[in-house]
Amino acid sequence: MACAALPLGPPRSLGPESEAIEADPSVTELLGVLRRHLGMELAFLGSLDEQWLVLQVLDGDAASFGVRAGSTIRREAAVHPQVLGQDEPVIIPDAHRDERLGRTGMVDTLGVGSYAAALVFDNDADVYGLVGCLGHEPHPRLRPRDGRFVGLLAAFLSDAVIDLRRAWESRSRASRVVSDLIDAGGPDIVFQPVVDLRDGTVAGVEALSRFPGSTGDPEGWYTVAGQVGLGTELELAAIRRALAAVRDLPPPVALSLNAAPATIASGLLGLLGTSRTCHRIIVEITEHEHFSTDPAVARGIAALRALGARIAVDDMGTGYAGLEQLIRIRPEIVKLDYVITHGVDVDPARQAVAAAIVSVARKIGCQVIAEGIETAAELRAVRGIGIDYGQGFLLGRPAGSVRAACSPAAVSLRTACLRAGPSSG
Repeated sequence: MACAALPLGPPRSLGPESEAIEADPSVTELLGVLRRHLGMELAFLGSLDEQWLVLQVLDGDAASFGVRAGSTIRREAAVHPQVLGQDEPVIIPDAHRDERLGRTGMVDTLGVGSYAAALVFDNDADVYGLVGCLGHEPHPRLRPRDGRFVGLLAAFLSDAVIDLRRAWESRSRASRVVSDLIDAGGPDIVFQPVVDLRDGTVAGVEALSRFPGSTGDPEGWYTVAGQVGLGTELELAAIRRALAAVRDLPPPVALSLNAAPATIASGLLGLLGTSRTCHRIIVEITEHEHFSTDPAVARGIAALRALGARIAVDDMGTGYAGLEQLIRIRPEIVKLDYVITHGVDVDPARQAVAAAIVSVARKIGCQVIAEGIETAAELRAVRGIGIDYGQGFLLGRPAGSVRAACSPAAVSLRTACLRAGPSSG
């Protein structure tokens, strides 16, 4: 009997995981019907390319098999050599008794006891992938005629996979673009000054990513990179390029690096661990989805501090999660979000939020940086609230080098910082 297989395999068989593609709910519903009909724990739809089996849609207990929507598995570990030559569905009531299935690693690695699968073809009669079910235990009641039901579902899915193919091809193109950028050394880096509002000097520079053909939101690139499983690699490439500028920092100036919690947990320490200037590095944590409760992130933060780096929390003032991180992490620096800074001179609510954050920051011993200062009135307001550091176009636009960012010309209102008195209201 020829058979298909869907093993997770050893770690070398796994490819980069990506965010799941949002499928039509009817596809998930059909997989649920299949799973219940066969009495098994997990139903799947996956696409095949020359290298990977991509698990696109799942219904059932995926975690117990160690997979999720978006997992990629090396093709030779995932597909039995004979499956592409068979048009008939495969039904295996007892995986332990099927020698060919056992050799794929599925039985031992995933704990598969029973298996059912059929090829899915697109409207051009080309193989798209596999649809089927996995069970943890042998399932003696599975009969060859159950394969007809699996094959029927595979036929129904022919139309649905066209949309999935388009979505996955879009992801594939994005993956190639991001991958090429990483191979080229990562995005370009510009540096924006952080100014001491008490005397107008430059206290630090923030390294910001700039991407080819994009004059707007660089976060869009990081979002796309995350969707194709390359978010951390892209961020590490940007940080690696930014770190090359440390040698050009004037003695009192710090370099601020943006890092998502996943980057802190998985690769940042390796870059900074060899640096002898970590005491001049600020790690600015982005994405505030309750990362402070993640043990791996907590260990990464502790290790960074042990090297002498300081921790900053970004976008403070925009939600409960940010306040929770402030209390849990006790960062050395908090950055007041642009949403609060913009219009703070005329909005009592913004003034109250800013003042509250300054009060909490003082109690836990950290400094506050007001982001997005764009007018002299906003500058006066944040100084009046008691914020000692600021960043924004009024104080200096991003520059192509550390030297340019730290030059007197880069801080256009250095003298205004000295002359502008605190806001009276």
